[in-house]
Amino acid sequence: VVQRLLGLEVSDLAFYTFKELEVDGETIIASRTGYTGEDGFELYGSHAYINKVWDVLMASGEVLPCGLGCRDTLRFEVALPLYGHELSDDITPLEAGLGIFVKLDKEEFIGQSALIEQKSAGLKKKIVGIELLDRAIPRAGYPIEVDGVEIGTVTTGYHCLSVDKSVCMALIDARYSALETPVEIRIRKKTFAGKVVKKKFYQKLMHPESDLWVLAEKLQHWTLKS
Repeated sequence: VVQRLLGLEVSDLAFYTFKELEVDGETIIASRTGYTGEDGFELYGSHAYINKVWDVLMASGEVLPCGLGCRDTLRFEVALPLYGHELSDDITPLEAGLGIFVKLDKEEFIGQSALIEQKSAGLKKKIVGIELLDRAIPRAGYPIEVDGVEIGTVTTGYHCLSVDKSVCMALIDARYSALETPVEIRIRKKTFAGKVVKKKFYQKLMHPESDLWVLAEKLQHWTLKS
């Protein structure tokens, strides 16, 4: 759709890569980093160019718009982090499970020594997925408990429409991060039983024989290992 309707040569872009393009006398950036969990593109350019892109796509009848709330549920279902939730000044990329993107042996960078020390000592906190056994909805900031003791907090939570389950991502004590570990989530004055599960609540629909699928699966494997 991007190539056919907008005339952008993007078929050669691999997952998580980008390139600059000249369009109507201005430089734009096209990246294959869809933030909905499926294969997709992000386009960066002037206000005038983005307005034009919007009008062309909407007039085509081939795509549908969605708001930020919809975008948030979609990125959450495949464990894509959002700054202020799964990433923040208080959550390191190692704790967020994004070690694949951290090159500790490169030239000096801000936070390098702290990350090296954290990795050497072992992580004390981790972002995990949690599935509730009831249909209550956990919200960001709600406490996670084990035997009445708080071990962490919810970072993002929804009723996941794609799999029809109440789930959340949470930053918890790493000692309780093993899959199937029973936990409780305090929602207002009640606690609801849950268990630790894989963060990717929904599996992407990319074609299983495509190079893009293979790379995505490798990234998922490396992220889980890290």
